[in-house]
Amino acid sequence: MLLKRVNGRMPEKGHVLFETGYGPSGLPHIGTFGEVARTSMVRRAFHELCDIPTRLVAFSDDMDGLRKVPDNVPNKEMLTRYLEMPLTKVPDPFGTHDSFGAHNNARLRAFLDQFGFDYEFVSSTDCYQSGQFDAALMAVLREYDKVMGVILPTLGAERQATYSPFLPLCPDTGQVLQVPVIARDLDAGTITYANDAGAKVEVEVTGGKCKLQWKADWAMRWFALDVDYEMSGKDLIESVRLSSKICRVLGARPPESFTYELFLDENGEKISKSRGNGLSIEEWLRYAAPESLSLYMFQQPRRAKRLYFDVIPRAADDYLRFLDSYPELDEVEKLANPAWHIHAGQPPREVVPVTFALLMNLAGACNSEDREVLWGFISRYAPGATAANHPMLDALVGYAINYYQDFVKPHKSYRPPNDQERAAMEDLLAALEAMDPGFSGTDIQNQVYEIGKAHKFENLRDWFKALYEVLFGQSQGPRFGSFAALYGVAETAALVRRALAGDDLAAD
Repeated sequence: MLLKRVNGRMPEKGHVLFETGYGPSGLPHIGTFGEVARTSMVRRAFHELCDIPTRLVAFSDDMDGLRKVPDNVPNKEMLTRYLEMPLTKVPDPFGTHDSFGAHNNARLRAFLDQFGFDYEFVSSTDCYQSGQFDAALMAVLREYDKVMGVILPTLGAERQATYSPFLPLCPDTGQVLQVPVIARDLDAGTITYANDAGAKVEVEVTGGKCKLQWKADWAMRWFALDVDYEMSGKDLIESVRLSSKICRVLGARPPESFTYELFLDENGEKISKSRGNGLSIEEWLRYAAPESLSLYMFQQPRRAKRLYFDVIPRAADDYLRFLDSYPELDEVEKLANPAWHIHAGQPPREVVPVTFALLMNLAGACNSEDREVLWGFISRYAPGATAANHPMLDALVGYAINYYQDFVKPHKSYRPPNDQERAAMEDLLAALEAMDPGFSGTDIQNQVYEIGKAHKFENLRDWFKALYEVLFGQSQGPRFGSFAALYGVAETAALVRRALAGDDLAAD
């Protein structure tokens, strides 16, 4: 798509420009990160196809007016006094930066830098005030009627009567005004509007004295920066269509686009910057590696996905699985492996012998949140493995402990076995006591499976679910055989024995 756009040749500007957009009216969230991560992956794939230089711009629309006070910030009452002011003129409610826009821009850059993205940050305020957008703004003024012809049919009658693509900044209050334009002067480069007192006010459209409405602003930005690629969420499909029309009116080709589905919170609602629902970057990174988050962004971008704490364990284990399989793939297959895209073609080589799910169950079974205790089991299961020579696994131990502390331990609910389950568990205990300590997870799993069949569980999933609920206080878990091999055959037998004796496993 991009290669076809440039006909496989160097563009006149000397590079292909990728852009991502951020509206700093609220704190950045994982969805914001996801757009940069996905765009970076597309950019990396483009580099594999050709040697044309590229740039990635992370653009912040920080000159937009503050429309409402976000729910997830302090000093809300103070912020209400600055509604409609440009975000870079609104005081920072956190008290750490010159403005609310500067604070949110800093937050954006901090977590993009944390992940090592190669990008250039660009501020809307800087572009407007420095004159970088002046030529493009004059193009919008020149094509004013055509731009209006694109937008007006999409508006209701009341909004049509007041709409203008230009939003002047009030010379008295500094607010971003949404007022009808009553006159235009192309030679002078000005528009005229009537203020609240009915007086006519003439203002230049350049030099930061005006900004543009959202859809016109997006199109103008594409035109001014000569953007080649920008992806966006499903909720912006109509905006992309209209902005693309305006971009063509200005005489430019709109960028290639990709539409991704939106992330949802635990209740299936769209994640919002102002509401702060869903997950933060910091929250994900307490429970799993950054690469697991990148994987979650990479997979199925056209499908709406829940972005909540319960998706983290699987993402962590899926990442390990892709990483483990990578060395055995041929060169073509490697390009289809997410690990290639996450690590820009250079995945690390560490073999991690224990899954995240197993580590969480290990913490629960031994009722320990001590890394050294867990490493004692791991080193017996994988001789020679240490925190020093397995740093990725050591990090995983820490993540698993955090997740266990915050989400598993508080919700554990043990129950006694019923008669069928008790009889099966008694046979399981006898089998474990007769096993060689070196039995593999697969060997143990097969024995557990046969015991379930012998006791005529209609659905063997019910047998394994019973083991999890009776032994771990959870309704699900990893492969039982793999857990028993890690925890130890004798230790697992002791756990079953205590459960059959009615001991309170939650009291440990």
